[in-house]
Amino acid sequence: MAQDSMPKGGWHSGRFAHTFAAIDLGTNNCRLLVARASISGFEVLDAYSRPVRLGEGVALNGALCGDAIERTLEALGVCATKIERHRVTRARHIATEACRRACNGQDFLALVRQRTGLDFELIPPREEARLALSSCESLLDPDIPYGLLVDIGGGSTEVCWVRVLPRKPGCEATTAELIDMTSVPWGVVTLTEACARGQSRNEPLGHGRYMDMVERIGETLRPFCARHNIGRAIARGDVQMVGASGTVTTFSAHHLGLKRYHRGTVDGSRLSRESILAICKQLAGLSVADLRMFPCIGDDRADLALAGGAILEAVCRQWPAPVIRVADRGLREGVLMDLMRQADREADFLCRTRH
Repeated sequence: MAQDSMPKGGWHSGRFAHTFAAIDLGTNNCRLLVARASISGFEVLDAYSRPVRLGEGVALNGALCGDAIERTLEALGVCATKIERHRVTRARHIATEACRRACNGQDFLALVRQRTGLDFELIPPREEARLALSSCESLLDPDIPYGLLVDIGGGSTEVCWVRVLPRKPGCEATTAELIDMTSVPWGVVTLTEACARGQSRNEPLGHGRYMDMVERIGETLRPFCARHNIGRAIARGDVQMVGASGTVTTFSAHHLGLKRYHRGTVDGSRLSRESILAICKQLAGLSVADLRMFPCIGDDRADLALAGGAILEAVCRQWPAPVIRVADRGLREGVLMDLMRQADREADFLCRTRH
């Protein structure tokens, strides 16, 4: 083989030869990451996040509405500009619950392609769970055999039941196997619209209505718990829990007393079950106007904070694991890891010659 046709190695092949991008278009947020590979994972070149509320009204009307569509198209236009500026060579863009549930979800994604040039893949809940697990594997303790990964979204909440695999000799990475998952059809946006619609921003929701939200989530978790005897495994001390969502990271920032959110402090932090339930009790007695005054809640999340707290409280009451590991990472990071592994496989000379 001629020298110039030989595959390049080291920093010029596989994941190191590309600039990657991932967009996660959820019910509440539009999030972009642009990155290049590094020795320890990846280096973020650019990031963007905007609370577009794409799923606003979907639970009630069954369709994406005009204002939400325009907000989202504007945000995706920003994403497209950033992707072009960084000369991205590998990308994957995913849409989740809002587009799955809306009758015009596919039409909207076609409009996105027409207006921005971005191609989106509408992924099922199990793929959403797999990507979340991929991004959070490194937070799992290899000495605890099972894990629960809880990802509270805007339109749904995904719960993964995973087996944590023992580390191989000489390997520092933690790996996990997805045993099963369940997708609860309630997230912070859909639960707020269903249970707090019309609520005055200046009046507390009230204990009864808040506990109705907690119970609504709890009843959807119980069959999954029984199917896998998760309660018994927790009682044996065989289960660890990881929380990956804006709700969990906000609770951690509040618990840590942060005046401004700082990802490096929050990601990988730990929250005790007692602390979570205490924060839930505190927030449940407040109005949206009160919640706006908390530094790490603010205007963007104030009207969704109670629903997020109710979901997290239901999880903690169903599964009394003593600690939750906090993950400020999610689907974008999982997509980037997949793209990098795929680039490595395609660049592997032996793999290419076999095929």
